[in-house]
Amino acid sequence: MPAELTTELSLLVWSVVLCLAQMVVSAITLHLQVGLATLAGNRDDMPAVTGLAGRAQRAHRNMLENLPLFAALVLIVQMTGHNSPTTALGAQMFIWGRLAYAAIYLAGIPWLRTASWAVSLVGIVLMIIELV
Repeated sequence: MPAELTTELSLLVWSVVLCLAQMVVSAITLHLQVGLATLAGNRDDMPAVTGLAGRAQRAHRNMLENLPLFAALVLIVQMTGHNSPTTALGAQMFIWGRLAYAAIYLAGIPWLRTASWAVSLVGIVLMIIELV
C-alpha cells in the first residue's frame, strides 16, 4: 500500500502542475504572438516577446527560479521528518502565493504581483526556519 503524501509533498506536486500550466500558457500566448513557424524554427531571429506573451513567459521563468528552492526544502523536510504545522503552512503559502503571482502577472498588476511573490517567499522562509 503506497504511503500517504504529506501536505508538503502534495503541494510540491501541485506546484509542478502549476509550473506545467504556466509553460502551456506561455507557449500558447507566444504562438499567438509570433506564429507556429517562428516557434518551430531555431529561434535565432526571435522577435521581442511583449504584452501577454511576455508576461506569461516571465511569470513562467520566475516559477522555474523558485520551484527548485521549494522542492529542495520539501524534500529535506520529508527526509528529515521535520514535517510540522509550520512547514505545512509554508508550503501552503508558497503554492497560493505562486498561483496568485501567475494570475496577477498575466493580468499585468505590478504591485499586487510583488505582494503575491512575497507571500510565496515567506512560505519558503517559514520552511527554512523550521529546519534550522
